Amino acid sequence: MTARTHDLAAITALLAVVLVQPARTLTLSTLLLCVLANQMGGIAPDIDQPTAPLWRNLPIGGFFGKIFGNLLGGHRFLTHSLIGLALFGFLVKLGLALLHPLLPHTDVGLVLWSFLIGMLSHLAMDTLTKEGVPWLLPIPVKFGFPPLKRLRVTTGKKFETFVIFPGLLAIIIWLVASHYHQILVLLKHHLI
Repeated sequence: MTARTHDLAAITALLAVVLVQPARTLTLSTLLLCVLANQMGGIAPDIDQPTAPLWRNLPIGGFFGKIFGNLLGGHRFLTHSLIGLALFGFLVKLGLALLHPLLPHTDVGLVLWSFLIGMLSHLAMDTLTKEGVPWLLPIPVKFGFPPLKRLRVTTGKKFETFVIFPGLLAIIIWLVASHYHQILVLLKHHLI
């Protein structure tokens, strides 16, 4: 999937999870960092390729992307597995623990979960592609859905552009419309 599809899938997943959880009191910093972490998690698995958004936006990012990609085993290897999810989760948790003194009013647990939701959405979306995802690494099998490869999505082609992306947008619109009052209560009474 393309980066914009992963971005939309990550925020869709986060919104869906937020709406099924009981309302919690949030600070504005927690809310903003949750959205940012979710978007970062949505593209984090693609750090293993030199053309990833992170590397494209750095002056010599392509060079570092190649080195980093080789260290991680290439595209759709370690970062696209449950081991990669656990590794990223551990590293983000460490980073948030270091930053927590600077962000005393932020629920870093929610920020971590938002990142992991974004990353899981990435893996789920890439499971729909022809290449599949090695969920159970070190078992070298790439899983895809549907099981027949010819029925899966080719990244960046018409099905992704005209069906999946608008479908995710429709889900967001439906979630917001059908839970409008719940979202207002969350923002009005639980955001401090």
